[in-house]
Amino acid sequence: MELVFVFIFGALIGSFLNVVILRIPRDESVAFPASHCMSCNTPLRAWHNVPIISWFMLRGKCAFCGEKISIQYPMIELFSALIFLFSAMKFGLSFQALGIALTFDLLLALSAIDYRYKVVPDSLNLGALSIAIVSVSSFTQLGYNVTNALLFAGGFSLLRFYVSYAIKREAMGEADIMIAATMGALLGVKLGLVAIFLGAVLALPALLLTRDESDASKELPFIPFLAMGCWIVLMFDSYVNNYLVGIYG
Repeated sequence: MELVFVFIFGALIGSFLNVVILRIPRDESVAFPASHCMSCNTPLRAWHNVPIISWFMLRGKCAFCGEKISIQYPMIELFSALIFLFSAMKFGLSFQALGIALTFDLLLALSAIDYRYKVVPDSLNLGALSIAIVSVSSFTQLGYNVTNALLFAGGFSLLRFYVSYAIKREAMGEADIMIAATMGALLGVKLGLVAIFLGAVLALPALLLTRDESDASKELPFIPFLAMGCWIVLMFDSYVNNYLVGIYG
């Protein structure tokens, strides 16, 4: 029963993330005005804002003007709910689990914004890094997270120059450095490197498909792939550790 409430809470946070994703890139307040249709600007009723369910009840259309509602809304809410659920299943109902879930929710928002607008708000990026650092189970781990975040920020800055030179164009943005720092804080050095490698592997097919695109609006957003790599490694950290031990001893 507790996990059901965790799932619902995660979906509610996901509903707020949709507001963040739409408004922050436009420099709009996330609190005012109240939720409204983006087409006809009619304020929504409370039952129009029930996470996941409302979109299906409305059949993906505004109740007032009939304009289509993006499937992004239920998808973000569902992903957020699953992030909270799996974080609680892995780390228990703890401060660490809450912090990790919130960090990945911010990474989810950053991924959606990076994909949609090709911008990465510093407020969300720094928020994800800060929460990742303090998402600890002991005070000792706090210093460990800070150290790893700094190591990855510096290392990724160097990697950025090498990759950009190799492919003859800017492959990563400065925001990716902050994402790498967040990954270091969450995973540590060894698993963080695996996550970055996995993110690069996941991005490679898409990168090859877009390598001839000269339009900046079609450039490949890298944050979603880094976030996916980080999530996969975190969820399967024991298996990854055992695999590395089997290879390197």
